[in-house]
Amino acid sequence: MSVPHSAANRRGIAAISLCMASFITNDALVKYVSQSLPAAQLIFIRGALATLLLLAVAQAMGVLLAQQERAPAWRHLLQRPVLLRSGLDALGTIAYLGALFHMPIGNATAINMAAPLFITLLAVIFMRERVGRGRWLATATGFAGVLLVVQPAARGFNAWALLCLLSALISSSRDLVTRAIHARVPSVLITVAAALTTTVIAGTVCAVQGWSPVDLQQLALLSTASVFLSAAHYLAVVAMRSGDISVIAPFRYTALVFALLLGWLVWGDVPNPLAWLGIALLVGAGLYMVRSGR
Repeated sequence: MSVPHSAANRRGIAAISLCMASFITNDALVKYVSQSLPAAQLIFIRGALATLLLLAVAQAMGVLLAQQERAPAWRHLLQRPVLLRSGLDALGTIAYLGALFHMPIGNATAINMAAPLFITLLAVIFMRERVGRGRWLATATGFAGVLLVVQPAARGFNAWALLCLLSALISSSRDLVTRAIHARVPSVLITVAAALTTTVIAGTVCAVQGWSPVDLQQLALLSTASVFLSAAHYLAVVAMRSGDISVIAPFRYTALVFALLLGWLVWGDVPNPLAWLGIALLVGAGLYMVRSGR
């Protein structure tokens, strides 16, 4: 494997790992606020703040109003692949939350971690990416590690589990579509499109459900969450535009490691022996992917 390609894989692995850490931090903040605010309103406020932040970053980077091919760069937001990715992002989020509200969170998390398997499979089918037996085995080993960490209950698998599985497939398709977006489209603008789409949908739900008062603490927590959410979405785009998807995708499993670390630091949760075995499998699969991606 060439040095530039190896560097691209390392960049993608670092980006997706930081992405997962940002998502987990965002989830922890949102989980706390969700105790006092309706879900749709929470998502709308967080999304609006994230959209404003990303627009400011895009302007500071000089890409929002920059001229490309005799047109402002923001017009890239209207391109078909960008719109398709944003729609898939919103649809995947709605499907996942719909399932999560009707099933144990452990089961939902385990099913959602099937995404790397879907991404690898889609990369082979649609992008003709070559994936050896070692990478398939490492990806499957990582998923087995996730199941050992989460230890989902069999009673939680039902029709809602199928909806959760569908959300993982939609999210995997979204990541694959990211590769179809032209390189001249700035990653930050792709992130803006996704945040804006989700915000508009959540705002529509809020218009129907009504509005609850928001205090300064809630606003501060959601503002912080919007920063981590923006970073996570941006890093996800960067990761999916770097290197081999089959090498990078399994590092989504690091979300479980960050979640366990946060649970230990904040709530004092300590993994049981099966969970430690799962962590070992995750680390081993990750180290193999790093080695194979050089």
